[in-house]
Amino acid sequence: MKYLSIDIGGTYIKYAILNENLVLTDHRKKQTKTTSKRALFQQIEQIIKEIREKYNISGIGISTAGIVDRALGKIVYAGPTLPFYKGMEWKQPLIEKFSVPVVVENDVNAALLGEKWKGSMIDKNNIFCITIGTGIGGAYYNHQLIDGAFQQANSVGYLLYDPATSTNYESRASTNALISKIKESLDDTVTPETLFERAKLGCHECLTIIHNWAKEIANGLAQIILLYDPKYIVIGGGISQQGDYLLDFIQKEIPYYLPENFLKTKVRMATLHNHAALYGAIYPFLKESQAPKDAI
Repeated sequence: MKYLSIDIGGTYIKYAILNENLVLTDHRKKQTKTTSKRALFQQIEQIIKEIREKYNISGIGISTAGIVDRALGKIVYAGPTLPFYKGMEWKQPLIEKFSVPVVVENDVNAALLGEKWKGSMIDKNNIFCITIGTGIGGAYYNHQLIDGAFQQANSVGYLLYDPATSTNYESRASTNALISKIKESLDDTVTPETLFERAKLGCHECLTIIHNWAKEIANGLAQIILLYDPKYIVIGGGISQQGDYLLDFIQKEIPYYLPENFLKTKVRMATLHNHAALYGAIYPFLKESQAPKDAI
């Protein structure tokens, strides 16, 4: 059986096929239509039609930005990247349109499930996943996903609000924040990827930008450690491709925000990078046969 996995973000929609060997193939990407619910729904419809011309799919898994009522497959809260998105319904309309099962999950929850199933957290438990991209999101797993009483838990991007600057953790530690720092100190042609390449060659300005950004990230991770006391924190999103190089900057800064001897949590980079949520979106279809073991 094959499944279509779709990851809806504020900038791009990524999608791929999970084949019979449980490997994602035929990766594709489109810019997200952010004008209205109707435009976005029609875009997803077109993607599904495009895929069904080539594949016989047994189900559709959707990973999406926003707070999700997974029973209804509906968006109950959305941030500023998709301002029209609250109230968007995916599950029932797509089932009626395409006559296949549909599951819908928050993108960070999906990324955590993907890492637990196929990535850096196999057989691990008591995990907090933070994804750093256009914004910052969180997810917590302790034998199951923990969403909170009102499905609003883990919204860590809103932590550390500073009334003096009207900024929060997300606005200071996201990839967008890094891009702003690059523009202020260097120029518009330098991408985050270029920044890291130059830093590895010894560029002092680049190293300073990364160091200051890592301090912002570390501050938020320290709050997560104080609140959740997780055994593991896994950092996802595109920036995880920087691997241990970036992780070293972050880990050096975390102790400054914690009481002495409080840092027992193991911090890791995601290994599936931008594919984690695509794997996690499909996982509910396979969890009975593929359920990862939980370490104690």
